[in-house]
Amino acid sequence: MNIYIKRKIINKLMCGAAFFSALLTLAPLISIFGYVISKGITSVNFDFFTHLPMPVGEHGGGMSNAIVGTLILIGLSCLWAIPLGVFGGVYLAEFGNNKFAAAVRFSADVLNGIPSIVIGIFAYTVFVLPMKSFSAISGAFALGIIMVPTIMRATEEMLRMVPFALREAALALGVSQSRMIVSIVLKTALPGILTGILLAIARIAGETAPLLFTAFGNRFWPQGLNQPIAALPLQIFNYAISPYDDWHRQAWAGALVLILMVFLISLLTRFVIKPKYRRKEMIWKQK
Repeated sequence: MNIYIKRKIINKLMCGAAFFSALLTLAPLISIFGYVISKGITSVNFDFFTHLPMPVGEHGGGMSNAIVGTLILIGLSCLWAIPLGVFGGVYLAEFGNNKFAAAVRFSADVLNGIPSIVIGIFAYTVFVLPMKSFSAISGAFALGIIMVPTIMRATEEMLRMVPFALREAALALGVSQSRMIVSIVLKTALPGILTGILLAIARIAGETAPLLFTAFGNRFWPQGLNQPIAALPLQIFNYAISPYDDWHRQAWAGALVLILMVFLISLLTRFVIKPKYRRKEMIWKQK
């Protein structure tokens, strides 16, 4: 067989195998998304987003308090976990050639693999027992702990991908190291860092186990950050284990809304970030 034809056949086979592998990767996501839509779309209506849960045994109601509670918990978690994770990643990428940084990396990797229920028990010990109350603060603390290692490691890897020549050029022009990191390195790696942040948000959005020990849940509107608060994962869990068919339908609807929330956050961020970086690419090409 001609060597050219042989190489062409191997190339086609490898391209086909890569395409098939990509389809297999997408298949679970598409099947889960389709199944959740088929189960939950019938129960997603205006009342679902505006009404509180109904008492046991009554039909109707919604999960408006759980949706608001989930947004509050995610917002509080991001408020402290994102800065801590990003600054930690900057330290590891720019100043991390020492034993302390190696210990931080190892600790972050270990923390990333700890079961979330263990983190919930830790937050229960640190916040709930001293405060003598479940609260949104303790829930946000537990979820933030889950976020930090993911954001830290993603930030470090994205910053290491920035060409070292950019750093050298900035320092050669007399720019301070801190200004160089903020204005050049972080801005260049921003899309990758945002991807890591979104990955962390997507993970905590569906966490239930830590919230069982911290936020605990609430059938009413949030009364304060130091009080128990509802969340979609908790509401879905409680409805899923109940014996009522109507609650089962609402649990599927809550799962669908939860998936759509994460999807819309990712989509919105892409639309905000991409145009800016397309303009920068066009400017560089013109130069």
